[in-house]
Amino acid sequence: MDLEPGEEIVFRGHPSWRSQTGLHLRAVALSLIAGVAVGIATRLADHRGQLGWIILAVVVVFAGMAGIGRLRRVQTRYSITDRRLAIETGLLTRELRQTRVERIQNVSSRQSLGERMLGIGTVEFDTAAGSGFDFSFHGVSDPGGIVRTLERTLHERHRGAVTEPFSAL
Repeated sequence: MDLEPGEEIVFRGHPSWRSQTGLHLRAVALSLIAGVAVGIATRLADHRGQLGWIILAVVVVFAGMAGIGRLRRVQTRYSITDRRLAIETGLLTRELRQTRVERIQNVSSRQSLGERMLGIGTVEFDTAAGSGFDFSFHGVSDPGGIVRTLERTLHERHRGAVTEPFSAL
């Protein structure tokens, strides 16, 4: 997201790595399954297990899954400026969804018990754009802090601290 002259970033982030706990657990399970499969295959091939191949299989599968998780995380970028809210997604092709801060009507955060234990949650923004747009920051650290940051920005805006007119988005 390119900033306009005088525009200031108040929050920028990605989903937390903790939001991918399910992916990490699947990575461990698949790594162990790969290790067992390679162990059985090497045992059948030469009547003894090859520890080096087993370790290699576990490491390659886990690293691959961790890489996928990292790509999923960095392909999503959340930004709040004193003028706009933006969600950018994609690596090779990019999608940018944004709305002006003045169009935000309600901000809320939601955390399940598991998310509370992990210190993550979802911040939901109701905008004047209607239900056709989903402005939510999923899996972010400290969702309450993000809500407070935006509320401070909105308060300053309504108080007249930011008076520049919006340019075309």
